[in-house]
Amino acid sequence: MEALIPVINKLQDVFNTVGADAIQLPQIIVVGTQSSGKSSVLESLVGRSFLPRGTGIVTRTPLVLQLNYCPKDDREKRSAEEGTLHLDEWAQFLHTRNKIFTDFDEVRNEIEAETGRTAGHNKGICSEPIVLKIYSVSVLNLTLVDLPGLTKVPVGDQPEDIENQIRRLVHHYISNPNSIILAVVTANTDMATSESLKIAKDVDPEGRRTLAVVTKLDLMDAGTDALDILCGRVIPVKLGIIGIVNRSQQDILDNKSISNALKDEGRFLQKKYPTLANRNGTSFLAKTLNRLLMHHIRDCLPDLKTRVNVMMSQFQSLLNSYGEEIGDKSQMLLQIITKFASAYCQTIEGTSRNIETTELSGGARICYIFHETFGRTLDSIHPLAGLRKRDILTAIRNATGPRPALFVPEVSFELLVKRQIRRLEEPSLRCVELVHEEMQSIIQHCGTETQQEMQRFPKLHERIIDVVTQLLRRRLPATNKMVENLVAIELAYINTKHPDFHKEASLVPSLLNNQNFDPYSKQNRRNFSRRAPNSPSNPDEPYRSSSTSRQGGGDDYQEEHHLQGDSPNLENESPLSSNHLENNIEGAINSSEHRNPSRSLSEKEQRECAVIEQLIKSYFYIVRKSIQDSVPKAVMHFLVNHVKDNLQSELVTHLYKSDQADELLNESEHVAQRRAEACDMLKALQNANHIISDIRETPI
Repeated sequence: MEALIPVINKLQDVFNTVGADAIQLPQIIVVGTQSSGKSSVLESLVGRSFLPRGTGIVTRTPLVLQLNYCPKDDREKRSAEEGTLHLDEWAQFLHTRNKIFTDFDEVRNEIEAETGRTAGHNKGICSEPIVLKIYSVSVLNLTLVDLPGLTKVPVGDQPEDIENQIRRLVHHYISNPNSIILAVVTANTDMATSESLKIAKDVDPEGRRTLAVVTKLDLMDAGTDALDILCGRVIPVKLGIIGIVNRSQQDILDNKSISNALKDEGRFLQKKYPTLANRNGTSFLAKTLNRLLMHHIRDCLPDLKTRVNVMMSQFQSLLNSYGEEIGDKSQMLLQIITKFASAYCQTIEGTSRNIETTELSGGARICYIFHETFGRTLDSIHPLAGLRKRDILTAIRNATGPRPALFVPEVSFELLVKRQIRRLEEPSLRCVELVHEEMQSIIQHCGTETQQEMQRFPKLHERIIDVVTQLLRRRLPATNKMVENLVAIELAYINTKHPDFHKEASLVPSLLNNQNFDPYSKQNRRNFSRRAPNSPSNPDEPYRSSSTSRQGGGDDYQEEHHLQGDSPNLENESPLSSNHLENNIEGAINSSEHRNPSRSLSEKEQRECAVIEQLIKSYFYIVRKSIQDSVPKAVMHFLVNHVKDNLQSELVTHLYKSDQADELLNESEHVAQRRAEACDMLKALQNANHIISDIRETPI
């Protein structure tokens, strides 16, 4: 059992070295108001005067006091090098490492000096602890933490919120469920108003880990005693109540030794409280604290072992996430470049190990652009959008010149159908733009492993973004040019002998000569449309939208609206639709409208216009189908696949240069600092695990 307290002391040293508070170690926390006698209690336990004294707040930082029983034959704690083989007692501070203090006045001076260094000289407080180890042949193994005394009124240049600062500090320590609260109260004050008991009750309402120490028993008013208090009838705590007699201020001024003070204490207890004398006093307090702490450590040790193991695993994973130390920078640079290029391509191909589950990205997004966004947009472009009946009639007349035509002139059909085919160019170019944007965004989310390394090396990340962006930018003009050429190819030659169009075109003469043919009857429109084998079952279906259906007629509505000479409103069909019209045709049409704006169409003119409309529809569907198939292929070949195939070589060409490796692999200060902190904490945890393992076989 005695081996447990030194184990906790070693663990305390380990975690104080790295400044970590994550492990809640068992320890005794001393809490009391100013001038309640805390310092006298601690000095009595040590048997030496070593704490600073004075008015106001003297203790301004937590003082972790480790008492180590060290018999003369203890070769583990004594060493010839340090000169402690034959000493009865000595002290060491954690911040001064191997310096040995044998004069306890020097210990006091060092506490004052270190307090000034950490907390300043303006009576403020600091949460950074001072660790003091005292080795002696006459102490029991104990670990105590002395905290600043509770106060209410700032003194001198103390901060106005000094009370709240101290309370927060005290609360931080005593809220540790593995701590024992040593609440110091004075016998000559009302226990109901004790600040130390009140703050202890906040975190330990049932008093299961609170021990009360009643000081200044000899200063109670004449005719009163602390019998009810010492018997537990006033203070509700479970660990016990122990009364002691402190050295008076006059005793301190007279340099009265602590050993003599302890003898006087024993005589006072025997005289004043004879039935309780053996369960009170400083000696009994030391033994009680030693016993409580050992049993408390015994109860906490299994959970402590588990906690250390869990944290070791967590910090090992955290350290791994920051990456290993850089060895060969050139080799590491090449590895990162290769890993990024691979992750980028895998994101496009859909073979990445880290599949996004919240939204489409990479190759899936490109597929969606091709077959949903681009496809729906083309389907939403009506073959006759922007064409009015008088536009068609004007084009027919302008194509015949001075001679009346027996049949609808082919030139007018070509002129009008080209005008409609040009509407496919803008959504096709917008498709290229959307794919380009997605390939740019892939850079930011192309693999978790790559993202971690990009955060680690921000300059390399910037350069990779630059190289990929430039590669994408260089491919954009060629891709756009190819898409423009696809539309230009369709405009270059209107193939009226196309097998899907030829059958419908061959019916034109008979339809025009059929006096009983009413092209605008629903039945004839459907019959005429069904003759185009590769057009949709309803050629106007792609044009339908919620807006047209609300207007009340879909296909029939559009045709009837067409008869009235109005143009369907397609401006808001989709984000990719085009409103570009050929200027010379528009000029001719507008001129014709102004010359004869009100003349009604003859039956023959209506038939001619209807036939032209049907021919435009039929051929437009053929071209639209071709564009819808060829544009994605062009984008994949000229942009997507080209970037995939050339990405790594581009990165190597621009980045893999020996003179740039040092600059590109310069870690961000944030990552370097976090790695150092994680490394220190992992070492501390490994050391703690080793310390705990040393007592694994010790009977507890």
